[in-house]
Amino acid sequence: MKTICFYFQLHQPFRLKRYRFFDIGNDHYYFDDFQNEEIIRDIANRCYLPANKLMLEMIKASNGRFKVAFSISGTALEQMEIYTPEVIDGFREMTRTGCVEFLAETYAHSLASLGEAEEFEAQVTRHSDKISDLFGIRPKVFRNTELIYSDDISELVAQMGFDGMLAEGAKHVLGWKSPNYVYTSIVRPGLKLLLKNDRFSEDISIRFKNYGWSEYPLTASKFAAWIAAMPAEEQITNLFMNYDVLGSFHAANTGIFDFFRYLPRHAEEHGIGFRTPSEVFALLKPVGSISAPYPMSWVDEEKDCSSWLGNVLQQEAFGKIKQIGERVRLTQNRRILQDWNYLQSSDHFYYMNTKHPGEKGFSPYDNPYEAFNNYMNVLSDFIVRVNAQFPSSIENEELNSLLTTIKNQGEEIERLRREVEKLRKKAAEKKS
Repeated sequence: MKTICFYFQLHQPFRLKRYRFFDIGNDHYYFDDFQNEEIIRDIANRCYLPANKLMLEMIKASNGRFKVAFSISGTALEQMEIYTPEVIDGFREMTRTGCVEFLAETYAHSLASLGEAEEFEAQVTRHSDKISDLFGIRPKVFRNTELIYSDDISELVAQMGFDGMLAEGAKHVLGWKSPNYVYTSIVRPGLKLLLKNDRFSEDISIRFKNYGWSEYPLTASKFAAWIAAMPAEEQITNLFMNYDVLGSFHAANTGIFDFFRYLPRHAEEHGIGFRTPSEVFALLKPVGSISAPYPMSWVDEEKDCSSWLGNVLQQEAFGKIKQIGERVRLTQNRRILQDWNYLQSSDHFYYMNTKHPGEKGFSPYDNPYEAFNNYMNVLSDFIVRVNAQFPSSIENEELNSLLTTIKNQGEEIERLRREVEKLRKKAAEKKS
């Protein structure tokens, strides 16, 4: 039986306010609350709320045969909690059907996987904790920021105990292979991989409203027939895209909601089912391994990380924030830790992108250089605050010694906690 695996990404960064050079040392609040609230309320009304309602209807109308997976960044969840809690309520209602899977990612939708392993693991753990707290489900499958994947990243993900991971089906990595199978990491064969089907995903996410497209208009019946016509041995079609496709990238009047509404019915007519990533991993065996020596993503034609780290501005900014990671992780100051997370969102580096001159896209800035200057002004003030707690005169060797001491103390506390738990159980057994 052929299967569709739907995955949607939801992310909102905490956008920075205009922060000038003369604010450094005088103003320690960096974020544009008005813009952040305005944007998430708008996207919730156009996309998140009607899309959640639609997904629930599709699950119920199909008697639970329609399944879907979501990856929601921690920064998006925080904004939903503050401004649009009804969106979280919608996800909770879907969760109760048993037809939804939540995936793990970096808390801040960051580039931590390209930096320090310790920071990456800390963010992923924090995100999994957040998902567990809100929805009562601990993620078993990992989806990295913008589907960034490499052999080294798969090693880190496997070490964290995830069953599998999602990645881009990039042609320069796949070669002659099809994305319509389950694969494994070449360095960690126990980590299973699902690869995005670019053609079918982008038929929906990019070409759906394109009047010049030869297949316009795209209908649910036509789309289901295309998937059914794929070779019989290619059992899984991975449709990965932004949730914003529903109502934001494609407005409601394009027919995008009707396309999704009728897709389960037409899929069933062709004998096509729906499964979550975990269900696919449990059902299908891997047919081979994938090797990605260099990081790939699902962005632009190159499918690499040049959209975030492709020029000297981005590399300078990313290098600066990486340098203070050890000091930040030593602090217990909640405000510093919160700002640290928000400043790592990949969006800040994407706004510095010079690959598409004249294209503003989603950037709140007029040009990449303005984005760089604003971010570096904020980062300069943040570094001053961090150094006030841990002066730059402290060498890295001293910091590493402190970190080792803290780690050893934590391990000893955990050992003692387990010992106390054993004694409690023995005492309870004697009483009974």
